[in-house]
Amino acid sequence: MKQKISSRLFIIAFIAMLSTAVGVIYACYNSFENQVKNDLRIYAQVIEDTDVLHSYYENDTYEDIPNLFENIREDNLRITWIDQDGTVLYDNDVDVNNLQNHLNRPEIQSAIETGQGECVRKSDSLQMNTYYYAILMDDGTILRVSIMAKTITSIFLSLVPYILLILLLILFVCFFLSHYLTKQLLEPINHMAENLDNPIEEPAYKELVPFANKIRSQHENILLAAKSRQDFTANVSHELKTPLTAISGYAELIENNMVPKDQEVYFAKQIRENANRLLALINDIINLSELDHTEKHSDFVSVHLLDVAKEVCQSVQINAQKKNIELTCTGSDEVILANTELLKEMITNLVQNAIQYNNEGGYVQVRIYHEDGVVLSVKDNGIGIPKDVQDRVFERFYRVDKSRSRQTGGTGLGLAIVKHVVEIHDAHIELISDVGKGCQIIIRF
Repeated sequence: MKQKISSRLFIIAFIAMLSTAVGVIYACYNSFENQVKNDLRIYAQVIEDTDVLHSYYENDTYEDIPNLFENIREDNLRITWIDQDGTVLYDNDVDVNNLQNHLNRPEIQSAIETGQGECVRKSDSLQMNTYYYAILMDDGTILRVSIMAKTITSIFLSLVPYILLILLLILFVCFFLSHYLTKQLLEPINHMAENLDNPIEEPAYKELVPFANKIRSQHENILLAAKSRQDFTANVSHELKTPLTAISGYAELIENNMVPKDQEVYFAKQIRENANRLLALINDIINLSELDHTEKHSDFVSVHLLDVAKEVCQSVQINAQKKNIELTCTGSDEVILANTELLKEMITNLVQNAIQYNNEGGYVQVRIYHEDGVVLSVKDNGIGIPKDVQDRVFERFYRVDKSRSRQTGGTGLGLAIVKHVVEIHDAHIELISDVGKGCQIIIRF
């Protein structure tokens, strides 16, 4: 970045200086050209005002004309006096006998028509411009004055060595200045990068404040995600280790004939329960992984929410009967756009949680109704959730009562799956609970 900024500053400086040099030469040359033309008008006007040429024309005394211009001290000035028919009467630079008729010259034609005429003729071989100014005199003759001057190209070429020398000197200075300025420009950015974790440290440039806030936010999210992955890995390892250890231990006892005959069924039951718990944990982890990569509104169709809820309740009715829990599903027939399989999984987790953490003989009520939108409510009269941990129950592997959760076969991932499904459907989840009074989870679509 530093090198790019320095090189661009260097290029900008070079272009600016070159453009300035060309512009200054062009402007000076235009000023010089205007001055030449103005001087020619003045010379011609002065000669005309003397009115001496008129008397010479009437007396045909052309041989005395050179004496007339002795007072004009411009070495490069050429004076030509032309008759009405284009014949050259006098020229202070060339013998008139060697000159052709000038009637067809542009400046002469313009002078005859308008009283004055101008023309510039270029000589590519000499790299010179000749400026002509002609004026029509009272006696009908034409006075023309001219002067030669360098072209802008020749002037530029003659100045090229000086221009290049100045450019090299300035570019040499700009080279070091660009490095110095770039270093000063980037120093606050480097300082900000080094103190990215310090929220008090404000960027030196106000334009960088949104960028710094965005970077800090992303940095914090990355750290949180990394910590979450570490915690998730640790929790998965721990959760998988517990049933595997139990299965391995029971199997080893059976293998070594260390289990009494009357205890074999019990040990087999423990192996099966831990295997089921392990399988449930693996399934929940797979589901969470899939939900992490599921886009919002993926495979959405029109769904009758009450029908889906009744289907789920029917599938878990046996689990409710084992604990003598009354499971009901009521409500109005509401239609929403949703992923049917994800809805089933979400409702299943909610109802299973309500059954698992309920008391013997309790109830679980699933209700669908309309209140500023479609609402799904799952309510029970179980053990409840303390107020101080209600914000954490949707975290992965978090359990309010760890001992009871392990006894009931809970994986600690059910409500985390519910939260993911809710987010995919752009819904809102609400938890209402008191310890010993039960729990109600409300989802608004």
